[in-house]
Amino acid sequence: MQYRITSDIPGRIRVRFGRYAFTEDFSRAAEDHFIGLNGVLYAQAAYRTGSLLIVYEGCTREMVLDELSGLGSLSLDFVPGTLSPEPLLDNAIKRQLKRMALKRVLIRYLFPKPVRVALSVFFALGYFRKGLAQLLKGRLNVDVLDASAVGAAQIQGDFDTASSIMFLLSVADLIEQHTLEKTRSALADSLVGRVEQVWTLKDGMEIQVHISELSLGDLVVVRAGGVIPVDGEVTDGIAEVNEVSMTGEPLPVARHAGNSVFAGTVVESGQLIVSVRKEEGETRIRRILDLIEHSESLKAVMQKKAEQLADKLVPYNFLFALLVLLTTRNTRKALSVLLVDYSCAIKLATPLAVLSAMREGARNGILLRGGKHLETLADVDTFVFDKTGTLTLAEPHVNKVVAFGEYTRAQILRTAACIEEHFPHSVARAIVRAAKEEDLRHDERHAEVQYIVAHGIATMLEGRRTVIGSRHFLFEDESVPLSKEHEELIDSETETVICLAIDGEFCGYLCVDDPVRTEASAAIAGLRRTGVKRIVMLTGDGEQTARKVADELGIDIWHAQLLPEDKVRIIEELRAAGHKVAMVGDGINDSPALAAADVSIAMSDASDLAREVADVTILMANLNQLTTARRLAQRLMRRIMNNYRFIIGFNTALVALGATDILSPGTSALLHNLSTIGLGVSGTRPLLAAPQEECKSK
Repeated sequence: MQYRITSDIPGRIRVRFGRYAFTEDFSRAAEDHFIGLNGVLYAQAAYRTGSLLIVYEGCTREMVLDELSGLGSLSLDFVPGTLSPEPLLDNAIKRQLKRMALKRVLIRYLFPKPVRVALSVFFALGYFRKGLAQLLKGRLNVDVLDASAVGAAQIQGDFDTASSIMFLLSVADLIEQHTLEKTRSALADSLVGRVEQVWTLKDGMEIQVHISELSLGDLVVVRAGGVIPVDGEVTDGIAEVNEVSMTGEPLPVARHAGNSVFAGTVVESGQLIVSVRKEEGETRIRRILDLIEHSESLKAVMQKKAEQLADKLVPYNFLFALLVLLTTRNTRKALSVLLVDYSCAIKLATPLAVLSAMREGARNGILLRGGKHLETLADVDTFVFDKTGTLTLAEPHVNKVVAFGEYTRAQILRTAACIEEHFPHSVARAIVRAAKEEDLRHDERHAEVQYIVAHGIATMLEGRRTVIGSRHFLFEDESVPLSKEHEELIDSETETVICLAIDGEFCGYLCVDDPVRTEASAAIAGLRRTGVKRIVMLTGDGEQTARKVADELGIDIWHAQLLPEDKVRIIEELRAAGHKVAMVGDGINDSPALAAADVSIAMSDASDLAREVADVTILMANLNQLTTARRLAQRLMRRIMNNYRFIIGFNTALVALGATDILSPGTSALLHNLSTIGLGVSGTRPLLAAPQEECKSK
């Protein structure tokens, strides 16, 4: 594997393989491998940033470097590129299950029958209370079904069967809840590393404390390879911080005294002392975790319909059990029918599948806000793209600066940079960068900047009203006069044109080249392979620029010289025509269109507002992740449908076998609960094939 050394001091070396160069499984295996080598004291791998820290003793540096070079070919206990499912049952839950089983055996074989009967009645009270509570609310659901099955067994004097039913139900409930919580927790962990113990600076000494003990103003020490545990302000130190978990930006940024840092970001090199500004429960990353905790409120429509149908089937369980009892006079057969329901499996398997898909998306650099967006993404037939910063590179550059009248080229660039530095967009960054490269200082010389969404920026510069932005903004909204000669010049440009006017006079423009992303063509082809029928591009640029990009990428429909309201109108027209629309954008000007689409997608380098509005955020600056997100959504929907068919088929078979007395009530309950648990576990399997498998399938 290729790597670069980012820190190399005696006894300690840190290397970086590149972001997403290996998986979490790889990182654990690599840590175990290096710790097992003679002379290596410590190893820590950060799979999110693709870095590996090794602390060694003696003259083992060359051996460590040799091992690093051959890391890709070493036989480690992992499969590169796969998402290995974590063990379903950890030690804590295993101990709990063992205690339950031991308790069941002791009661059944050591206690006399009167005691067993009394205990059975006592334990049944909990089921009766839950069932009665649901009945009083006018609900006939699985709680009522369970209470009825237990009660029916006890009424006919079969207390051992009633106890067996309650034991199986309690085991199933325990495993279901554990599996659901574990999947939700794993999703949260995939977005941000958990930090339990932190080092604080008190009276000049470092003390390790639990994160819950931190208070506002405490000083936290974070070294290379460590996760920043709190939102705070740097009081001392200099470090390179990877903020991909917060901003999606793949490159580390320098942080020093006076800068803000956020929980969940990683110090790649250097050391920081951070003053706690917000406690653990109030950090920005907590918002992401809260989103996950409430993700089930964003259920897929299919999931809601399945759950509603499951509850509607409960009365038919009672009706069928009654028919069996009336026709056979056999309470055993009727009890077998009552012990099988459809609701449990549907209500467990579907949310587990959705949460697992969200977790897998996060591991692949795709942040999803809920199951309903996955379902919509699977049904989308039209993808609408913004051009600048989305289909084109997020790092454009200024190719030309044209000045008119008394103004010079340098004045135009300096003035543009002075204003644009307030604008969070790739084109604005290109203008600021161009001025810096030419050593043109643009210190603050203006009053408050007024940003008009998707139009431009206006300010008072040295007492003169200065505006910069699209031709629409200057020549229509601001009514700046435009001569025929100047209009022809602008029309002849094939690049993005940014116009500048001072005191109502058109004084110049800048041409910004934003080349098409190298992966854009492949990404569009990939979307078409997933069933997307229509690719649309929207831009505020001129027609020549739009046509050039559309021809290069083979885009079906494109619209140029658009205002924000025009983009919204086009999306609404597509939806009114019956199309399911996904909008992909990156700027503040895209936010209205993102909000208007069926599902909105923001790129990693999007503005904060665009990411806030978006239903899906791509945490990698790569359009191919759109295809990955689409495949993930489609496979999730197929899994939900397959699970649904299995639940209906298998449980119907159990009902039929119980009604014909082929299966005893206990066996029916056992098979039903085992199938529910098995389906839940199966729903957590990865939906996306490993890279090697996909290559083989092509």
